[in-house]
Amino acid sequence: MEAAGSWAKKYFLASRALMESVLRPYDLGNTQWYVLYLLANDGPMKQRDLTRMLEIERATLSAVISALVRKGLIDQMPDPDDQRQKVLEITTSGRNLWETLPDPIELIAAVAFDGVDDEEIATASRVLNEATQRLINYKTRGTKYEQE
Repeated sequence: MEAAGSWAKKYFLASRALMESVLRPYDLGNTQWYVLYLLANDGPMKQRDLTRMLEIERATLSAVISALVRKGLIDQMPDPDDQRQKVLEITTSGRNLWETLPDPIELIAAVAFDGVDDEEIATASRVLNEATQRLINYKTRGTKYEQE
């Protein structure tokens, strides 16, 4: 029997591949989609906040932001409170594209969990959430998992 971690990785890779195939016709990558998602749903935000939210390196996010600015989908402006920081906002073109995009997360869930009982999905979600939290706690504290 394969370990749950092995299946979690296979699920991640399969869902990422499906997401890439859905977004490819729109000339968007996964991280670009997540940036648009956050800006479309949460409004303008500081670039450094996106780095934390998406848990990616600053250099990676900078490249993603540059691509979205070049495509005219977002604007990058100096933060009025701190000129060293940047604020990002979705443009009208970005909003128009966003409204036509299929939701790859919704598609992934529909395909992956078709016919699966809601209780089973809830159990799997809870188990993976707790396992993830244990790993994060272990990494950051070097200690045994403790429920908070």
